[in-house]
Amino acid sequence: MQDSEELVFLSFSSRPSRLKLLRCVLRDAADMAGLDGDTTDAVVLAVNEACMNIIQHGYDMQPDGRIEVRVSREPGALVLQLRDYAQRVDPGTVRSRALDDIRPGGLGVHLIASLMDESGFLESPSGGGNLFQMKKFIAG
Repeated sequence: MQDSEELVFLSFSSRPSRLKLLRCVLRDAADMAGLDGDTTDAVVLAVNEACMNIIQHGYDMQPDGRIEVRVSREPGALVLQLRDYAQRVDPGTVRSRALDDIRPGGLGVHLIASLMDESGFLESPSGGGNLFQMKKFIAG
C-alpha cells in the first residue's frame, strides 16, 4: 500500500471471547482515523462478523487457531486486513443465504458487503491460510 500508515496490528486466538478486545481496539483505531460514530459502528460490526466467520467456519470453533488483524489508513480509506491460518477458502463458495430465509445466522457475508465499501479475499499468503481485506472510504 502506498502512503499507508499502520494504526494497529493485533494477533489473538480463535476464541469468541477475544472479540470484545478486538472491538475496543477497533473503536480506538477508527477514532484515530477520524471516523464518525456511525461509520465506526459499521467497521466494528463488519470486522466482528468476519472474525466470527473465521472462528466458526475456518477453525470450526477450535480455540487454538490464530487471527491477525491489521488496520491501516491510506489516503481516503481505512483498510482492514484479516489473516488466518485455517484451510484455504475458495472465494467462489462464500455467499450469504437468501435474505428472505428468516432464521438466525448466515448473514455475515451480506452484512460485511453492505457495511463496507470494498471487501474480498486477497491472494492466499505463503504459509497457508487466508487474507481478507475490507475498506471503508473516509474523507481526508
